[in-house]
Amino acid sequence: MKRFSIFFVVLFCLTLIMACVTVNIYFPEAEIQRAADQIVDDVRQGQQGESGSYLHRIRLWWLARLAPFLGPNLAFAQVDIDISSPAIRRLKDSLAGRFESIKGFYTRGALGENSRGYVEVRDESGLNLKEKADLRKLVNGENRDRKALYQEILRANDLETRFLPEVERLFANSWRNKAIRGSWIQKDNDTWVRK
Repeated sequence: MKRFSIFFVVLFCLTLIMACVTVNIYFPEAEIQRAADQIVDDVRQGQQGESGSYLHRIRLWWLARLAPFLGPNLAFAQVDIDISSPAIRRLKDSLAGRFESIKGFYTRGALGENSRGYVEVRDESGLNLKEKADLRKLVNGENRDRKALYQEILRANDLETRFLPEVERLFANSWRNKAIRGSWIQKDNDTWVRK
């Protein structure tokens, strides 16, 4: 009987300790999407959306204030995606510097945004040999910088490399949403449409 009661006391104490703190660790999808939108805006010379990060901080503040009344204490891993490291700034500058050269190929239908976050050659039929060579050089540079950017975001934010496909997918959303009118975009079901 004594063993039985000790077992339940220990079990009760362990349950109590585990119930005191719940740590919520997850892939910060919404935060990465906001970071992707901001980076794409910066590259494409759009307006920066600082209000989104401000609203996010307000929501977290209210959640922190309400959490004690909602049950066990919650300990949220504070997610603040770093997109200001020197490597990320350098890659953003490289992408922005290339954008003017690449823009004409989007509008001519030679280039498109695929569903994996990279550019893809669509139709070279209206291009001369020099333009085709220029396009391939631009595509290779663009995709190399984009992949390096996605990897650097993971590295700067201490996220595992297994999340690379998720980061690519989230950036693909931003690149396609901000695509130039008349360019090709690949939907999630792999079909291509003109924007």
